[in-house]
Amino acid sequence: MPRYLVINRFDDEFGEYHRFVPAKDHRLAYITLQHGLPILDTDGALDTVVVDDLTFETVLPVARRLTADLGPFDGVVGISERDVLTAARLRTALGIAGWTPEFVSAFRDKPRMKEIVGAAGLPVPRFQAVGEDTTAERVVADLGLPVILKPRDGAGSKGVVLARSVAGLAEALADARSSPAGPDGYECEEYVAGDIYHVDGIRRGGLFHFVSASVYVNTCLDFMDGMPLGSLLLDEGDGTRDRLIAFASRCLDALGLRDGPFHLEVFGRPDGELVFLEIGLRPGGAEVAFIHRDLFGIDLFGEAFRATLGLPPLTPREAFRPAAAGGWVSVPEPRPLPSRALSRTSMLGVVPEVYAEVIPDVGAVFDGTGGYDHIGGRFRLRGPDHATVRRGVLEVMARYELIAEPIGRAGCATWSRVPAHGPKGD
Repeated sequence: MPRYLVINRFDDEFGEYHRFVPAKDHRLAYITLQHGLPILDTDGALDTVVVDDLTFETVLPVARRLTADLGPFDGVVGISERDVLTAARLRTALGIAGWTPEFVSAFRDKPRMKEIVGAAGLPVPRFQAVGEDTTAERVVADLGLPVILKPRDGAGSKGVVLARSVAGLAEALADARSSPAGPDGYECEEYVAGDIYHVDGIRRGGLFHFVSASVYVNTCLDFMDGMPLGSLLLDEGDGTRDRLIAFASRCLDALGLRDGPFHLEVFGRPDGELVFLEIGLRPGGAEVAFIHRDLFGIDLFGEAFRATLGLPPLTPREAFRPAAAGGWVSVPEPRPLPSRALSRTSMLGVVPEVYAEVIPDVGAVFDGTGGYDHIGGRFRLRGPDHATVRRGVLEVMARYELIAEPIGRAGCATWSRVPAHGPKGD
């Protein structure tokens, strides 16, 4: 009976790994963070170990002890963006087949992924790795202004800076030098104006087992700055959708992904040219997996889990539903931080396209660590077409209100509201 080691940080249904493999045929052991423990099937597990963090240095001795106690594992899985490389390093250390650290790093290291995709003849932003001697003047001379500074292995725009001046970039580079990653942990990248799209799916045998294409409303960087983030699926037959999927296929071929999940982000210049932004070897975050489950009937995390282990798909391709249009809105944690929720407005029954929402309880505390999960509000929408859902997304952004009070500011009577801005250009 195959046995698999799972690295877990999820606390929602996508951490129910026991749903992805039949218990009569497979056994699972878990290394998990404390907050992810309740979602796991600990009763059916070979063993479950709670750790303080999921760094390689922490999990390796635990994995070795589990191997000594239980015998060799047949596979290691870490679906989160932050765990895919750790899982690959564990495979190497434990002598287990699967994706190697070298392969996975092409989906984690931003300069490397652009080098590979660019070498295949596909458009990528001009970029340069940052070093101790990198100066703002040299970067601007090479890449122009504005310019992006970002962590080489970051996710969700955390730590990303949009510098509009030499002085602003110099300040950002100074912060990078004093960060735990140091300057070598960053890159600078040409700013590409235009829309930003994401292509999500699963590959099997070098072909799409499932694929969708969406356009962002606002950007992930806007979200980090306190603005709502939205996304809209592109309609079947949309020419941009077709071009995005063809572009994604070429990017995946260049990166050598024949079997596995992907979340690919793409710039669309005003002249229509598509430009590679970045890619993750995992399902998309925010509401991406929920929307795909609800509208298409695909469990992206289940498919990712099985593809990682070389198991057949969870659901055959022909069983996926043809979806109506859909989208989502994520409202960030209210500023200033920390703060406490005083009131919020439901959008169910208010905006017709909203079919599900996750809004914070009154009294919920926001401290800036919520990511895309424990935030100011999460909304899922569906409708007959892209244009209808787009109107619904904009209406949610305009009408949703979350009022919070700052914490720890004696005598402060200031109320903090989540900004309700629509996308640029609307």
